[in-house]
Amino acid sequence: MKNYRRKIKDLPSLCRVSEHHKAQGKKIVFTNGCFDIMHPGHTRYLWAARQLGDYLVVGVNSDRSVRHIKGEGRPVTAQEDRTEVLAALSSVDAVVVFDEDNPLKVIRLLMPDVLVKGGDWPEDKIIGADVVKEGGGEVKSIPFVPGYSTSALIGRIRGE
Repeated sequence: MKNYRRKIKDLPSLCRVSEHHKAQGKKIVFTNGCFDIMHPGHTRYLWAARQLGDYLVVGVNSDRSVRHIKGEGRPVTAQEDRTEVLAALSSVDAVVVFDEDNPLKVIRLLMPDVLVKGGDWPEDKIIGADVVKEGGGEVKSIPFVPGYSTSALIGRIRGE
């Protein structure tokens, strides 16, 4: 087993690891997404998110969740492959899959110090923003990287 695959956690073990880091005074950062086809927009975003704290957790929508949100034909990449690619990134400290359509359950259990989304998400639409702020955390927006979009890539591949 490759070492980086140890970054892929189930929710209970992620919560234990997170509590350990918090007890050491480390700042936990959380973001989430489908990450269906990784591209430079994703890697730049994740690197920037990691700069906001000490331990970056990435929540990944399950295959079922992606299909429900994005429609048939998605995801293009299976959740096992998406999580492995994310875990291999040096900016990512932990990866967790969630089956719900949104990460609210994960956010409530993890209670990150910083919740991060892309600049295309207004703060009032960021799921869990209220929970994190009520818990004393902060919500940050990272500017969207123009020219990079999984949906646009898929469209180009399909000739749309």
